[in-house]
Order: sequence, then C-alpha cells, then structure tokens
Amino acid sequence: MTMGERIKQLRLAKGFSQEELGARVGVQKAAIHKYENGLVVNLKQATISKLAQALGTTPGYLLGLEEPSLPHSAQPYHPTRSIPILGRIAAGLPIYAEQNIEGYTYTDLNGGAEYFALRVSGDSMNAIGINDGYLIIVRRQDEVENGEVAVVMVGNEDATVKRFYATDSTVTLMPQSTNPIHQPQIYDPAKTPIQVLGKVVKVEFYL
Repeated sequence: MTMGERIKQLRLAKGFSQEELGARVGVQKAAIHKYENGLVVNLKQATISKLAQALGTTPGYLLGLEEPSLPHSAQPYHPTRSIPILGRIAAGLPIYAEQNIEGYTYTDLNGGAEYFALRVSGDSMNAIGINDGYLIIVRRQDEVENGEVAVVMVGNEDATVKRFYATDSTVTLMPQSTNPIHQPQIYDPAKTPIQVLGKVVKVEFYL
C-alpha cells in the first residue's frame, strides 16, 4: 500500500471529505487529491506530521515504516522494556559496547525478538522520514528481504542505515534522500565484508 492509499483509507474511515482533511492540514482540496493519487512525492515532514495528526495515526505508518495502531480498547497488553540507544555502532566493538551506548529508551515491541535503538546521523534517509537526530528501533536479525530498511556494517566502517538489496554477486545499499550527494553504494561481498545487524521496524520522530 502506498502512502497515498493509506491517507485515503484513513480519511474515508474518519468520514472526512478531501476538503475537510485539507482544512485540518492547512492545504487545499486539490493537494489532498494529489497526495492520495501519488502526484506529489517527497512530502515535507511537517505536512506528513499534520496529516498523521488529522488522521489519528503516526508519520511512521503513513510512510510505511510502522503497522497501524489499534484502538486503545483493542490493544493487547505489551509490557514495555528498556533497550539501549546506540549513538553509533563501531567496527571492531561488540554491538552493545559501553562506548556505543548513549542511553536507554523503552519499547512495547515483543515476539521474543531482541531490539536496540540507534540515533540517526545525517540525511541519507530523510526522504522516508528518517531524519538526522531521530531514533530508529531495530530488530536484531542477520538477514533482511530485498528492499527492507536495515542497519548494516560495511567492512571496517561504522554501521549505516540504508535500503538493502542483494544478488548472488553484489550488495547494494540504497539511500532514500532529498540530498543528491547520497548515491547507491554497491559492494562485492567477496571483497568487502557486509554484515546485516537488524531491520528497522519503527521510527521515533519526536525524540
């Protein structure tokens, strides 16, 4: 489902016309029509946040980075637990080395998986709402599907956050940025060690 389809689905569920939603967001009806039909790409973060607030959801859900929230009465009980916030993941150090940990946050994600949070540095993923300084919640896993957003260690460099694509002979780490300086990074895993550390499952926009 595209972001436009999510916007339309939530708008209809709320019983809003395009004009009513536009008034709540501060844009014209024509703009909502364009958003829903994919005629506008790279929406500003402020606009996505206003849409999410008006539709009773999160920016992460509109961007396809989170599952939809259930009504409070329908939500299963998920006890929160503390997970480390990593300012960086440095090559040559254990992932939870003291030098990497800048603090702790809480998550109600469960399922028996292991999670950590990572403080994002830079704008290489800002086109999908992962901005400099934001926290991402990462599920520890050694493999991801092509096209998923992953935390990856490349050779002896610090870990990076990118869309991950692999073939038999290459690994491509794809930025999602409005800054053209960021270009796809293509590696031969036989020459450059590539290690997937986890899959990004949530973005904390307001931390």
